Amino acid sequence: MSAKAISEQTGKEFLYKYICTAAAVQNRFRYANVTTETDWERLTQEHPWLLTEKLVVKPDQLIKRRGKLGLVGINLDLPGVQDWVKSRLMKETMVAKAKGVLKNFLIEPFVEHAQSDEFYVCVYAAREGDYILFHHEGGVEVGDVDAKAERLLVPVDDKLSEEQVTEKLLAHVSEEKKGVLASFIVGLFNLYEDLYFTYLEINPLVVTGDGVYVLDMAAKIDATADYICKAKWGDVEFPPPFGREAYPEEAYIADLDAKSGASLKLTLLNPRGRIWTMVAGGGASVVYSDTICDLGGVDELANYGEYSGAPSEQQTYDYAKTILSLITREKHPQGKVLIIGGSIANFTNVAATFKGIVRAIKDYQGPLKEHEVTIFVRRGGPNYQEGLRVMGEVGKTTGIPIHVFGTETHMTAIVGMAMGHRPIPNQPPMDAHTANFLLNAGCNAVTPANTRTASFSEPKSAGEATPPKKPKAGFQADSLLSILLPLKNLGMANYKEAQACPGPGGAKATTLFSRHTKSIVWGMQTRAVQGMLDFDYVCSRDEPSVAAMVYPFTGDHKQKFYWGHKEILVPVYKSMDDAMKKHSDVDVLISFASLRSAFDSTMETMQHPQIRTIAIIAEGIPEAQTRKIIKTADEKGVTIIGPATVGGIKPGCFKIGNTGGMLDNILASKLYRPGSVAYVSRSGGMSNELNNIISRTTDGVYEGVAIGGDRYPGSTFMDHVLRYQDTPGVQMIVVLGEIGGTEEYRICQGIGEGRITKPVVCWCIGTCATMFTSEVQFGHAGACANQASETAVAKNQALRDAGAYVPKSFDELGDVIKTVYDGLVANGTIVPAQEVPPPTVPMDYSWARELGLIRKPASFMTSICDERGQELIYAGMPITEVFKEEMGLGGVLGLLWFQRRLPRYACQFIEMCLMVTADHGPAVSGAHNTIVCARAGKDLISCLTSGLLTIGDRFGGALDAAAKQFSKAFDSGMLPMEFVNKMKKDGKLIMGIGHRVKSINNPDMRVQILKDFVKQNFPASQMLDYALNVEKITTSKKPNLILNVDGFIGVAFVDLLRTCGGFTRDEADEFVEIGSLNGIFVLGRSMGFIGHYLDQKRLKQGLYRHPWDDISYVLPEHMSM
Repeated sequence: MSAKAISEQTGKEFLYKYICTAAAVQNRFRYANVTTETDWERLTQEHPWLLTEKLVVKPDQLIKRRGKLGLVGINLDLPGVQDWVKSRLMKETMVAKAKGVLKNFLIEPFVEHAQSDEFYVCVYAAREGDYILFHHEGGVEVGDVDAKAERLLVPVDDKLSEEQVTEKLLAHVSEEKKGVLASFIVGLFNLYEDLYFTYLEINPLVVTGDGVYVLDMAAKIDATADYICKAKWGDVEFPPPFGREAYPEEAYIADLDAKSGASLKLTLLNPRGRIWTMVAGGGASVVYSDTICDLGGVDELANYGEYSGAPSEQQTYDYAKTILSLITREKHPQGKVLIIGGSIANFTNVAATFKGIVRAIKDYQGPLKEHEVTIFVRRGGPNYQEGLRVMGEVGKTTGIPIHVFGTETHMTAIVGMAMGHRPIPNQPPMDAHTANFLLNAGCNAVTPANTRTASFSEPKSAGEATPPKKPKAGFQADSLLSILLPLKNLGMANYKEAQACPGPGGAKATTLFSRHTKSIVWGMQTRAVQGMLDFDYVCSRDEPSVAAMVYPFTGDHKQKFYWGHKEILVPVYKSMDDAMKKHSDVDVLISFASLRSAFDSTMETMQHPQIRTIAIIAEGIPEAQTRKIIKTADEKGVTIIGPATVGGIKPGCFKIGNTGGMLDNILASKLYRPGSVAYVSRSGGMSNELNNIISRTTDGVYEGVAIGGDRYPGSTFMDHVLRYQDTPGVQMIVVLGEIGGTEEYRICQGIGEGRITKPVVCWCIGTCATMFTSEVQFGHAGACANQASETAVAKNQALRDAGAYVPKSFDELGDVIKTVYDGLVANGTIVPAQEVPPPTVPMDYSWARELGLIRKPASFMTSICDERGQELIYAGMPITEVFKEEMGLGGVLGLLWFQRRLPRYACQFIEMCLMVTADHGPAVSGAHNTIVCARAGKDLISCLTSGLLTIGDRFGGALDAAAKQFSKAFDSGMLPMEFVNKMKKDGKLIMGIGHRVKSINNPDMRVQILKDFVKQNFPASQMLDYALNVEKITTSKKPNLILNVDGFIGVAFVDLLRTCGGFTRDEADEFVEIGSLNGIFVLGRSMGFIGHYLDQKRLKQGLYRHPWDDISYVLPEHMSM
């Protein structure tokens, strides 16, 4: 959602901070906010003018017409304001149909003025530009400003001048105020543009001899422009509409949404309601809400929300557990129902999202049963069969009643089942599994012959075209102008003129795609490209539809894809210019650019005249940028599909990106060959649902486009309806409209004027909005009615009156489509052709494995770490738990090396060992090598490696050897003296005994520290005691034959492994045998080696050359001089 209302205080703060005008704006920043927590004494200290001036007080909670409702206190002193607020604070109030609590008030100075000083000004966005409304009589009694205000359109990218304002808006203003008002309005408009407002109304705007006073303000900003305006906006709070509380769960989901590339929305309507929804898709979520309200459930509907855009399993889990926690807070005498619905997904892995929901259901299975929650599921899309299976399975294992349905069931049928309006089938019919569509029965490795080249229906001549359905009596086409003109300033005649007089780039094409269309894909979207190529192959195209890809973040290279059975290479370019030059036959761009880069990349693309169609997938592009794209596209004759869309599809010819889903849905919906029905919708998910509905009720889809859910889609319903009208292969048209905007009225007008003669089946979703007591922003940015004519109910009635075929509800859409289609078949307009089986396409290995159809031995096995999920896991422990338990480095080493959670003392001992082995000066061989390497100018890794390579039996490698020698002697029952004598007899050194500097008289403090810790904390230390007895014998012969730090760590570690309780004897011995103890020295000493490397670099030491006087040159005598 883009346009979001802000509080009056926030709007005025923006205005006072950033407006640039010659007019003197008075009372800047003179406002005070009052809530239940306000300390009046402190408030007067911060705003001393409260004590000295007359005041105005009003609630600041997005309430319209506060003056008429008696919600403005005027000309009061501070005690009067306090009494006024006290009598209303936290009191329930009715505003229209909304009942809410007053809890946020704004106090400002009272401005003494005459009625003639009051004016009305409003700036709001439209597709073609921004309108400024001005009326010379403002205030509470301003009346219907749409009807009587002066209106000035500032086209997209145009500048506003004071002369224009004076001439067009200020005709009824006195001369002395024209200059001030013109300057202020220009400054206001510039502020509106700079800070990405979408609506800004001031009523009244007071102009006196002192200057300009902004008394009341209402405003909306484009929330998607946050990344552009963050520095000026700061952290903006968007208050909920009056009558609906702001819940922490809504804020939590909004935060998840902000951190995710997916779309996650939640609005609580009635937390005590019994009907809850968790719906996938912005359009589908509206359809489910409509159906619930149509069936009488508006008072019991608890929430509106949606999850879409391929959320991960973890994100879906977080979303689902939030819903389930809300459901299970209060019991309902009739129990509760949860509707987990959705249309047929285009690219979301249904199984992955359902696994997240299943995890949440398992976590809440007790409360769900206690609150008697029944769950109804309907979904389709990639891997949906596995998703439905796991959902059904969790119902059986938990005992929660879960009814599961797939694409064989109409999308909203589960709503009737959940509300008791239709029976629940015992064994619903199941569609074939994905594998049945995709597994190749034959071995045909060549591209199959063309299955069909024209429309699936026989095209009729112009004389045989279907006559238009006559408008109902009483329908006035002219009456539509009263709706269209104030908002668009463009009637049907002007619309046709605009079509006939394109910009310098030429007319927009009627046919966007053919079997020979070539495209460039912007972005490294390999899955989408492979889906397009598979579609091309199954449609029997001669060549792939993707000629190249553009990805600015790598150099030019080639990317490997499959074309049927064989592999092909698709070039990837860093530069758009290079791609265009080398592929002059390309006329379509599919842009997967992010919302931040989509504008620049699209504008760059339109500089290349060969491009005639651009699909913009990204959601969340600021509306001001979208309108600039539209303006440029209109000038150049380029058709824009999107933004915020999945794209479109022309069966048998071309598909955009992920449109139509995976091959199983392409085949099930017969999208590999053309039918007779063309459709246009806003929603991408609902477009795939239309593919399903149309394929089950007619001979199939000829073409379908999802124009996108933003307020200003690049192309409109009418653009595509007129294309379909002029396309011979299209015999009937389906339009899935939506609440918000007035574009559907153009269809009414086109039917009424005879421009559209083909049957049009149309339904506008969002009928539930008129039943809610407070405004709800649905999933699509454009799905919000700003006036009665923009409601879905009004548009459906207008379409019905105009002569379109309009069902009573979305539930009946398929029936109406079938009725119209059957009529066209009966009168001979459509002659269904014989089905031709599609060619088979091999299934990708990764997808076959996802479906559980194949297995393959893994190349690697690991048992210590798993990074595949939402959270890193060490030996079964999530990384968050590692930090929560404060396990430290020793604990992590225990998990990764020993796959155990070691006792606290063991973790501490490991960390102590790392500390004492970290370094032993620059003279030892490892440090020496590291220093020499560093001074030779080598990098960190090379220097560290040169030092580590010296570790062995002679340097640092005594830990393992000492542990093995002492363990073997101890376990065999040798006395310490017998062990010493045997080693001497065998001529072997006792590893871990002896030190060059330290002795019995000059003990090594590292050993002493470790010994004290072991004695205090280890349950037993038999191996250490044995080694210390050996030390007594060896030091009696020579004082420096002490148990050194390597030997100590080796024997103490054996004690730790054997006595900590985490290992069997065999496991403890195995860890010694495989060299884990030397790892302690390697890990610890690496810290020291890195320190020496950094030290040499910091000291800027030059190349090391060993001095001659430290080398003894021993040459053969006959060679000496």
